Amino acid sequence: MGYVVGEATLETDADGYLLEPNFDDDTVAVIAEAENISLTPTHWLIIQYMRDEYREHGHTPNFRNMLKDLQEFMPEADSKFLYDLFPLGPAKQAAKIAGLPQPYGKGGY
Repeated sequence: MGYVVGEATLETDADGYLLEPNFDDDTVAVIAEAENISLTPTHWLIIQYMRDEYREHGHTPNFRNMLKDLQEFMPEADSKFLYDLFPLGPAKQAAKIAGLPQPYGKGGY
């Protein structure tokens, strides 16, 4: 499986996560469409946060840390709010749509 962005086909793992990070905004649109997510400005704020975390730490945060960090600049960001935006799991689905590799998962942090 892979995503076609322009002329390029981006390789993914079996779960649809990119094997290599891609920070192109066109990639976000393609993956969001595949995930049936209509992007809003709030989605983009979270996508930018996930990308920044990946660049700084080499991986994305788990849900607990994501929630804590987002509440610093987005006080309305509680669990329900984030699941409304990313219904398949905010930490994982946001990372996928942001064009990042699959998060570590439990125990990997």
